Amino acid sequence: MPTLMTFVLRLVLLAAGLLFAASLAVAFVLVLCVWTLRAGWAKLTGRPVMPFIIRINPRGGFERMYRHAGRQGSSLRADTVRRGREIGDVTDVEPRPPAP
Repeated sequence: MPTLMTFVLRLVLLAAGLLFAASLAVAFVLVLCVWTLRAGWAKLTGRPVMPFIIRINPRGGFERMYRHAGRQGSSLRADTVRRGREIGDVTDVEPRPPAP
């Protein structure tokens, strides 16, 4: 009986793998068809065939983060100055003695 169950399990896994491979093949063929139609239309209308390009600016995320942090920092500084304290004033930390 265990041999029959392992055989059935292997058949199910093989079928799942074949189904996954077939779905990848169908997706590839669809993308290839879309690409071919797009290139054919470009040739037909006299435009250059342009590749699919994803424009990514690696500095964009950092610049956005720094702008956001600058806005938060300025509002934080304004709140602490309104209360009469500077940001550099720390009152709950004891200074350590210097290392020998």
